[in-house]
Amino acid sequence: MGITDGSWESLRVLHIAPGIVECRLNRPSKRNAMSSAMWNEIRDFFGAVAHDGSVRVVILSGEGASFCSGVDLEAFQAVVVSGDDVGHAALRVRSLGKAWQDAFSNLERCGKVVIACVHGACLGAAVELISAADVRFCTEDTVFALKEVDLGIAADLGGLQRFPKIVANQSLVRELVFSGRAFTAAEALPFGFVSRVCHTRPEMAVAAAELAQAIAAKSPIALLGAKAFLNYARDHTVDDSLEYAITWNQGMLQSRDVAAAVVGAMSKKPVKFPELPSMPPVSSKL
Repeated sequence: MGITDGSWESLRVLHIAPGIVECRLNRPSKRNAMSSAMWNEIRDFFGAVAHDGSVRVVILSGEGASFCSGVDLEAFQAVVVSGDDVGHAALRVRSLGKAWQDAFSNLERCGKVVIACVHGACLGAAVELISAADVRFCTEDTVFALKEVDLGIAADLGGLQRFPKIVANQSLVRELVFSGRAFTAAEALPFGFVSRVCHTRPEMAVAAAELAQAIAAKSPIALLGAKAFLNYARDHTVDDSLEYAITWNQGMLQSRDVAAAVVGAMSKKPVKFPELPSMPPVSSKL
């Protein structure tokens, strides 16, 4: 399945400009509620992005009136309703839950910059999804909520793992998680969950495209490293992160991109960096 070949059922993928693709959640009649099929396609799409050297930036958005209303309750019901032995049922829940976690984690693992553009409702699992993005924009009418407690569960897809590290205010995080109350774009901006609030969706689309074009003009080797460093530093000590960075850079600083960037900076001329190699996933017969 190619990234933009039109074979996605619950996503719409568009080539925006060289190095830039847009991935739209595409179940507008269901307010883009996440079905099992959508979860699988999000995982597969960002897995494919990781191996596609032509992609440098992904814009993540939603078709219709809302970005995403959270998990499709039919998909959720299929997880929790079972007449099996409790141990068998638990293993089934774990297997499916790990697959859903991988779908969101692939946004972090893909090595490409992900810009989330959010409008309307962004509820429950949708907040967890965009917590794995690098940059988050929203329209001023956006309403967010971590609604998992209203379904009788504790969020395990990033709401209690990534979101608190983004917001960095434990009192506020616990207020939002325990109450499940909605919070607006006007709240999300000052506590750092989004970096920009736009008046309208067209305005947001233009802002995201401009940022994506500026990022896509950079060295893909540098972008890959910067994302890897930021993700690693979030979860490790400063000393561990410094060791990780220098170990990475002892190889990557020898890239031709570095010399080209220096020449471009000195001559004040733009540099056209080559694409990363496209690498198919490594398989094993073991």
